[in-house]
Amino acid sequence: MFLRRILIALLIGGFSLLSKAQNSGSVLGQDRTRRVIPVAVPFLSITPDSRSGAMGDVGVAILPDANATHWNPAKLAFIEGQSGFSLSYNPWLVRLVNDMWLSYLAGYKRLSKLETIGGSIRYMNLGSMQFTDLLGNPLQEFNPREIAIDVTYARKLSSTLSIAPAFRFIHSNLAGNISNAGTNINAQPGNTVAVDLGIFYQKPANFGLIPGTVAFGCNISNVGLKLTYNDPQSRDFIPTNLRLGTAITGELDEYNKLTFALDLNKLLVPSPVMQNGRLSMPNRTLVSGIFGSFSDAPLREELQEIMIATGVEYWYNDIFALRGGYFHEAEIKGGRQFATVGAGIKVRSFNINFAYLIPMRQNMPLADTLRFSLLFNFSGKQIETGDDEATPAE
Repeated sequence: MFLRRILIALLIGGFSLLSKAQNSGSVLGQDRTRRVIPVAVPFLSITPDSRSGAMGDVGVAILPDANATHWNPAKLAFIEGQSGFSLSYNPWLVRLVNDMWLSYLAGYKRLSKLETIGGSIRYMNLGSMQFTDLLGNPLQEFNPREIAIDVTYARKLSSTLSIAPAFRFIHSNLAGNISNAGTNINAQPGNTVAVDLGIFYQKPANFGLIPGTVAFGCNISNVGLKLTYNDPQSRDFIPTNLRLGTAITGELDEYNKLTFALDLNKLLVPSPVMQNGRLSMPNRTLVSGIFGSFSDAPLREELQEIMIATGVEYWYNDIFALRGGYFHEAEIKGGRQFATVGAGIKVRSFNINFAYLIPMRQNMPLADTLRFSLLFNFSGKQIETGDDEATPAE
């Protein structure tokens, strides 16, 4: 959203606005009563698939599928299939524009009983933009776009615990190679790399007479170098994020299964500070920004930076699913508060899912967001090797 506002500002006032914002470190479009944390490439934080999108954006601890690379790559070590992939499509900000969308392709391949590899490609199309100079003269028409490519390796450490790193390349091309002779500014695409680290714990449990599972997950995502578009001395944080969550699944009988999930999220990015009467982003290193993000604001504000996501999923006979959820973000930190609903149908190895977002206030840009996903899982032949025949020690 922050980068989108930058692009709109460029459209109205010329490319020099971006340079002024980067040189001063100011937060564009932000008043003093709202302390939103701006980051580059915010598309990395958008929920890419419709299953989690229908459950209030939870995902770190729910049962794994091909989209686990985004939520918690460690879950792939517990996935049931031998291979599979998912394709998702999300029209974005449909109340504002009609040509923005996000697509997501993810897949996995089991190497052994203990090891699984996975990967994904995320593509954000920001629609067509007409750039002008300060006098309103057309400079060029351009289609801003961003892409992220992930690879991951997940391994079981025991029958209940797994761990996985994920490696990510990020490319953001917001203005092509546009130049403005009047301000001596030359835009270039921004590139950076990042890593994730996920941990997943899953164990069978009994809830009275109801068997099920309890799962916990932790994923630190987008730990990477700052990104710049035209000035090496002025770089922006990417959305480094800490996600913690749990999921409880109960098998009510042989036909009915119910899951409750909770995720807590916090950006590991410095909070904005007041400088010369304006809110600005502090100039910190990556490590300082991550560790300082827990104590660089008053306690009340630190607590308000925690985003809460809750969701529920009901399956009938592993054929039909109903989902719902709620997401809450403090008003001064962005004010995203919405409910979600969705459904899914499974026919053998093929799943189709959709999700719909219901805003909690009027005129919310995310209103009417729809997500669609196709999911394929293939059982294949069970892979067995000498190393896999022994279950790892608890």
